[in-house]
Formats: sequence, structure tokens, C-alpha cells
Amino acid sequence: MVSMKEVQMREVRLGSGTHTVRSHGATVAKTHMHDWLMFVLLVVIEVTLYLTPPFYRYVGKDMMTDLRYPLLDNTVPAWAVPMYAVLLPVAIFLVVYYRRRDVYDLHHAILGLLFSILVTAVITDSIKNAVGRPRPDFFWRCFPDGKDVYDHLGNVICHGEKSIIKEGHKSFPSGHTSCSFAGLGFLSLYLSGKLKAFDCKGHVAKLCIVFLPILAACLVAISRVDDYWHHWQDVFAGGLLGLVVATFCYLQFFPPPYHPQGWGPYAYFQELESRASAQADATVNPLNAWPMDSHVENQGDDKNGFLGLNLARDLTTTVEDVESGRR
Repeated sequence: MVSMKEVQMREVRLGSGTHTVRSHGATVAKTHMHDWLMFVLLVVIEVTLYLTPPFYRYVGKDMMTDLRYPLLDNTVPAWAVPMYAVLLPVAIFLVVYYRRRDVYDLHHAILGLLFSILVTAVITDSIKNAVGRPRPDFFWRCFPDGKDVYDHLGNVICHGEKSIIKEGHKSFPSGHTSCSFAGLGFLSLYLSGKLKAFDCKGHVAKLCIVFLPILAACLVAISRVDDYWHHWQDVFAGGLLGLVVATFCYLQFFPPPYHPQGWGPYAYFQELESRASAQADATVNPLNAWPMDSHVENQGDDKNGFLGLNLARDLTTTVEDVESGRR
């Protein structure tokens, strides 16, 4: 396991601020080209699922007792979900990039977030279409005039607007809730790593910041029940689904938040390892040795910056200091 001091030492030797969009952006994007192609494929699948009609489950007259809730507008409209579940986290990622200048962190955070949202949406809509559970306000979707009609088997014969009836068979699980927890849950994991919320120093204020996105997702879930668009089981399953997918996607690119290196992506440390190895090989031949850099970016000490997000500082560290520090 690479310690924080070793990471600092390597940054002294390799120079700080070397992983920018300009210097490494094309390489990182090319490395993950297949991931972006898969992302496009998932977008196509999601659009197809959204346009596919759901299973029209049997709805008898005796079932209407729990499906007569009023048809209300959404407290949280559908267009608002990508605003707070995608754009808000991306804005925070950009702020972190502005301070740290690490394209690995920026790219992997955005890619992980997009996959978290999209994988969750595909799973959610697949289950929605397969289950076809009626929403709590299904009666008024099916019979907008309040006059219910049934066939000889006791199933409903809806005479409402087709698009509204179609949407009425997509109750389980809640898409608003699953996508909210997928995006905001990913953001909570990201913040917990960047703030080092589990550094065993007992700073509860960090946890309060980490819990804020989760609280927002919970309020969205509650609004879905209050608007009578979902049953409580729908939002519970949606929240669990989104949070699980967000965790899996986050751990693809970042160590667990409680890990000593949880503040950075795997690729960042791998790049430091490879550059350190290359420099070690080069120093065997003094003619090929790389010049030392006197800049260091302290990633892990809260004393020299705010919660690991401090800017690079100029230090008067000499080559002899670095070598003596290693010994």
C-alpha cells in the first residue's frame, strides 16, 4: 500500500499539476474508448425501453380501492432530475478539477456518474415494462370521467388518453427515485472520498456534507408518494437500486471512501507508479536522468489545505532533501 508521504515524495520528483485535460485528456479518453461506446449503446437501449409499451397487467374492480388517488402534477418534474442528478455533480467535479488539475479524477468521476445514471435507468425501465404495476392514480388515468367499465373477465376497459394510460402502468420501481439515488448517491461517495470523511479524526461536519445529497434524494422519493405517482414499495426499491448501482460504478474508478487513498482515483496512483518507475530506470544512467521539480502538491494533509483539495504550493525542497526524506 502506498502511503500519503510516498505519494507526496513522488509528486515532488515528478512535478505537480501534470495531469491536465490538455496534457493527458486525449490519452485518457482513448484508453476508455470502449467504455464511451458502451455508454452510447446504453443510451440507445434506454430510448428503446422508454418507447416500448409496458405489460398491461390485469386490473379488476376490487383492485381499484388502492388505485383511486387523485391525479396530480409532479412536485419534481422529469426535466429536473438530470439537473440535480447529473449537472450538479458534474459542476462539483469541475470545481475539484480546477483546484487539483487532475484529469483522471475529472474523467473517471464523470464517466462513473453517467454510467451510474444510465445503468440504473436501463434496469429501472426494464423492470417497469416487465412488471406493469398500476400507479396509485390509475383509476383516473383509465376513467377520466369517473365512469369505470370492465370486460367479461372483470378487467378494465380504459377510455382515457393512451399516453396517460401507458404511463399509469409504470409504477414499479420509481424512476425519479432510482435516478436520484444513482446520481446523488454517487456524489455522496465522491464527497466522502475527497473530504476524507472516514479518516478516523472524528470530524462529524464532513459527514453532514456527505449526507446532504442523500437527504435530497430521500425528499424526491417522498414527493413521489405524496403526489400519488408511486406506492411506497416503488420508491423503496428504486432508492435501493440506485444506491447499489452508484456504489458499484464508483468503486470501478475510486477506492472505497474509508481507504487511505480514497481521495483519488486508481488511475492517478497508477500513473504515479509508472512515472516513478520510469524515472528510477532513467536515473540509472545520469545522462538520461529527468530534472527534479521543486513543486509539491500536498494531497492528504488537512493542515496545509482544505480537506485534501488544496492547491499546489511552492516549497523550497531540494534534491538532497527529497533523497534524505526517502532514507
